[in-house]
Amino acid sequence: MTVMDFLRAHQLNFMLAMTGADVIITILVIFTSSMPKKRRVALFLMELGAAILLTADRFAYLYRGNLSLMGYYMVRVCNFSVFFFSLFLLFAYDLYLIDISKSEFGLKKVPHRLHISLVLVYVGIVLLILSQFTGFYYTFDSENRYQRGMGFLVCYAMPFPIMILQASVVINYRKRLSPSVFFSMILFTVFPIIATIFQFFAYGLSLTNMSLVFATVLLYIFVIFDMNKKIENASKREIELLKKDKEHMNIMFSQTAEALTSAIDAKDKYTHGHSTRVAEIAKQIAIAAGKSEKECREIYFAALLHDVGKIGIPDSIINKTEKLTDEEYAIIKSHTTIGSKILLNISQSPYISLGAHYHHERYDGTGYPEKLRGEEIPEIARIIAVADTYDAMTSKRSYRNPLPKDIVIAEIERGMGNQFDPTYATIMLQLIK
Repeated sequence: MTVMDFLRAHQLNFMLAMTGADVIITILVIFTSSMPKKRRVALFLMELGAAILLTADRFAYLYRGNLSLMGYYMVRVCNFSVFFFSLFLLFAYDLYLIDISKSEFGLKKVPHRLHISLVLVYVGIVLLILSQFTGFYYTFDSENRYQRGMGFLVCYAMPFPIMILQASVVINYRKRLSPSVFFSMILFTVFPIIATIFQFFAYGLSLTNMSLVFATVLLYIFVIFDMNKKIENASKREIELLKKDKEHMNIMFSQTAEALTSAIDAKDKYTHGHSTRVAEIAKQIAIAAGKSEKECREIYFAALLHDVGKIGIPDSIINKTEKLTDEEYAIIKSHTTIGSKILLNISQSPYISLGAHYHHERYDGTGYPEKLRGEEIPEIARIIAVADTYDAMTSKRSYRNPLPKDIVIAEIERGMGNQFDPTYATIMLQLIK
């Protein structure tokens, strides 16, 4: 059995399988919302037309030679449908190219070649209708069988100039298409032309129609593949932009926090750099405690801004060298609540206000402003409390020089369990030693 004989024996099964695939794709096109509306309509018409074309071609073969009234009409309707929907596919493809020309090629005007191909489609339909009355394309014998007419060459030749005009547009703007889409669009033209040449010599086979439908299916597959790739690339670009925006926001936040810290430290010449040092120490404690990178970052910024409330304390009190009065000490203590109110406005980072509000609470419950005890005190504030005290003891103040290392260690050991959380005081001691 030759290849042609095999195709003749099984072409109805091939047609049925391809029709089923085309119907599924037609349904998929309807729900392909990522595709522009006009392009989706054009592809829908192509896939629907392809499904009807193969269905009609299959029934034309099934009812061929059937002498019943049903057979008489089915053969004529189906054969007309085969020729009509072959042209209809080219018409829908032209609509697809028109949309591509505007959206992908970036053309303001549709190429004249596509208008000419549309006119040729209309001419082909008119000739097809006229042939029904003249038998120019085909006739039916007494056995109700299809027979080529004297003008069947015109029928076969009509789609050629249409396809060539369409292919010339695709080739002309190929650089604006992805390789996969360009390949599928060229295949849509070349494959049916090659099949038509073979069919001219292989009477009884629907090579042209099957190749046209196959090319239509491939076109949809490659278009969806290309669109998914574009969406994937767009998503990657969007993620990259979001990452860059986030990095920019982090830099802005960091710079703003550092600027505010500098403004606070500038109020007291003896505590210049205090907030930054406390932030670094608190971060080291957090790292030693096994905190995550995100938690360490949060602790760093909370510690950096823990004294922000001092911006609302008069300079005369902050820089006073003599012992503070009870009233002045009460004002100094208010920097915790002032700082908390300022930082609460940063709603995206609520953890920042915790350090400012609670870093003077004591583990034994004798601190301020709320006299919290033990683990009632937010963890972030318990870490900052140790770092804050360490830097205060090791920094020069208006009333004393930095304390020696052994005294600092002794003070922290003495404060474990009453002033400090024992866990973080222990870590602080390990860092000192």
